[in-house]
Amino acid sequence: MSRTNSDTSPALSMRRRWAATVVVCLGLFLIGIDFTVLNVAIPDLQRDLRLSTTDVQWIIDGYAVAMSGSVLAAGAVADRIGRRRAFVLGMLLCVVTSVAGGLADTSAQVIAARAGMGLGSALVMPATLSIVTRLFPEPALRRRAIAVWSAVAGIGGLLGPVIGGWLVDRWSWHAGFWVNVPIAVTAVFLAWWLVPESRAPGRMSLDLLGAALSALGLTALVWAVVEGPDRGWASTAIVLAFGSAALLLVLFAIWQVRHRSPMLPLSLLRVPRIGTGLAALALMSFIAFGSFFILVVYLQGVLGYSPWEAGVRTLPMSVAMIAGSAATLPLMSRVGGNAMTLLGFACVTGSFALLATTTADSGYDRLVVFQLVLGVGCGLSLSALTGTVMDAFPAASAGLGSALNDVARQVGMGLGVAVQGSILAAVSSHRLHQLLGRNDGSEDVNAILAASAHRHGGPSATTVTAAKDAFVTGMARSSVVDAVVLGAVVVVAAACLIRGRAVRRAETPRSRMIPRSRSVLRRQFPFQFRTSAEARPGNRQVVVRLPMPGAWSLALIPLLTASCVLWWRRSTRENERGHVGLAEITLAGRQLVQEMLHAGRSSAIGRRGRRLVHDFLIGRDRRA
Repeated sequence: MSRTNSDTSPALSMRRRWAATVVVCLGLFLIGIDFTVLNVAIPDLQRDLRLSTTDVQWIIDGYAVAMSGSVLAAGAVADRIGRRRAFVLGMLLCVVTSVAGGLADTSAQVIAARAGMGLGSALVMPATLSIVTRLFPEPALRRRAIAVWSAVAGIGGLLGPVIGGWLVDRWSWHAGFWVNVPIAVTAVFLAWWLVPESRAPGRMSLDLLGAALSALGLTALVWAVVEGPDRGWASTAIVLAFGSAALLLVLFAIWQVRHRSPMLPLSLLRVPRIGTGLAALALMSFIAFGSFFILVVYLQGVLGYSPWEAGVRTLPMSVAMIAGSAATLPLMSRVGGNAMTLLGFACVTGSFALLATTTADSGYDRLVVFQLVLGVGCGLSLSALTGTVMDAFPAASAGLGSALNDVARQVGMGLGVAVQGSILAAVSSHRLHQLLGRNDGSEDVNAILAASAHRHGGPSATTVTAAKDAFVTGMARSSVVDAVVLGAVVVVAAACLIRGRAVRRAETPRSRMIPRSRSVLRRQFPFQFRTSAEARPGNRQVVVRLPMPGAWSLALIPLLTASCVLWWRRSTRENERGHVGLAEITLAGRQLVQEMLHAGRSSAIGRRGRRLVHDFLIGRDRRA
């Protein structure tokens, strides 16, 4: 699985490569929708199928558990049979199981359909990121494509409640399954037409035992977390489930060490950028998407919005996430991936600190601020982390990097819904008992809130008020846990980042340190004009490098371009006027202008944002 062929995209036009990216992102968008499309249909599902809180969690978690448990093996299958073929097979499986879910009329059938959709999505998701990275081997274009991929992955899940709410209001919860069919069929036809095939070279053996151990271990772990509040954390079944999960995952790790072609080479996890990046991805997915499940229930059950209204009111998070993802590329070039991730985590920490103060009477305004801050934080951190992890893998290991990225996301999402849902259920049930008394038969807070939406035969006003208070208490406790955990991570990460920079600065020779004072910068003219030593005689190159970003630098670009042309004309001998010269203007290591100079004239052919081989700082250090 760790081997992939490297001949995918150079022969394809840029238009074809981006068209193929749009196709795989369509499949990725469908996966995101399926994660949350039924969240707003929970009250209708509970009323029609008489679901308990555990049933609701398994309808949500069945998809995530099946996907996270099998995505690693699915990545190996995609590397062997071809990523486009795996994408198509996964989409077809989603079509079949979506039809089954649309025809279901029992909770068991719905859960089984959701699990089948998770298996299909497990084939699709690692193939999408692997295809994107193979389409764009150029570092700058690949980072841009990964930012688009990361944004689509999150936005699909955030728009799921909007789409689901409209479908539920217009038809029923069954439409949440039927909506997948036209999208998946369209993606299948477009993939065969536009997406190039790529696979690992040679024949690879599938690690069937490793796939079984990982799937069973993760399934046992999530089952124990979901069932813990109802069965009791000290019950025999829960203790056995946790013990089985630990044993299976340990056996999986041992098998991966001994197997000749492991699904997960554990040595890679010791690489700091990979191991730490995957852990941060899992943590962010755990907290952000786990809380989204609670947010949708709060909008409907406590604030009383319809499914459609609740879905529309989650749009601020989608907009903020798009903005955060769009800001990733320009900010990463200035502050670096680690600082970007830290900034995103800090935003998410602040958002949960705000949510922890929410009450049943807070209204929607506070949730808008929460969603905006959370969305920006998720957009910044998830895009930066995905790019950092994928950049750490060589081109030959793109498939493995994609699968590990997906495992971290899906395990985090699945456990996030399970753990935070369990905390919510335990705290809200305890609070409801305190308010109504232990002899009251209404113990399921979600069921009470779902029934309160219907005027006929609903619970009493006192019971509904107590249920809302209990739910908000559980949501606040869950938010406090999230804020404390993330706050600790931010403090530790900031300390490590500051210490690392201090160590690097101390180890850097003083003669190579970059001057910071304005007087020194004034003495060192930042513009460098030189001729290139490459190409055939007569070819010349003008390089203008600006070490500091700022408005003054941007304002000088037109003047510098004209200066390049004038310098080239004067420095080129008359008999060399037929040769081609090159003028480049670079700001803080990023190329802003590239001009071809021919026969004394210039024509712009540059691409903004393209990284040069040597930026100003590297060139300065070498000259020193």
